[in-house]
Amino acid sequence: MNANAQEREQRQVVWAVVGSDIGPLLLAATDEGLVTVAFHATDAVRDKTLEKLGSRLGAEPLHAPDSPLLAEAIRQLAEYFAGERHDFELPLDWSLISGFNRQVLRELASGVPYGAVVGYGDLAGRVGQPRAAQAVGIAMGANPLPVVVPCHRVVESDGGIGGFGGGLETKRQLLALEGVLPQPLF
Repeated sequence: MNANAQEREQRQVVWAVVGSDIGPLLLAATDEGLVTVAFHATDAVRDKTLEKLGSRLGAEPLHAPDSPLLAEAIRQLAEYFAGERHDFELPLDWSLISGFNRQVLRELASGVPYGAVVGYGDLAGRVGQPRAAQAVGIAMGANPLPVVVPCHRVVESDGGIGGFGGGLETKRQLLALEGVLPQPLF
């Protein structure tokens, strides 16, 4: 067995579903850090996410809501939704994303603070690809760590909210939580 196969075989992936202000979230982590956040974690979404994780990471995800690998992420997300946390300080496992998408998401995570937004084109320029606004949109859609890597903070340059993998209502709720948009009236 080669070293890569041994590493995949030994890799531990744990997951849990936690409640949040935007609905149930599936969190998954490896020994390296948080690897996935999935919105709207119904049974069907959970099953599809876990199947994809298992095939991509080469390890069967284990349901472990009390795992120390997830405890800090669960705590920090609860603080975020309570309005008590503005920055996540979590180890992240970036193994599900690479290349340009990883570069864009890392810039987003480090360079767009709570309560701020950035345009797709502006974010493209920050990573040295000023004409790659559409590719930035694709990177946002491929983000395996939404909320923690705040793709909800990327908006259209004309003031439009843009798209969002978790749905536009979820994006509006996250932006309202951060004070960027007014809270919905009802």
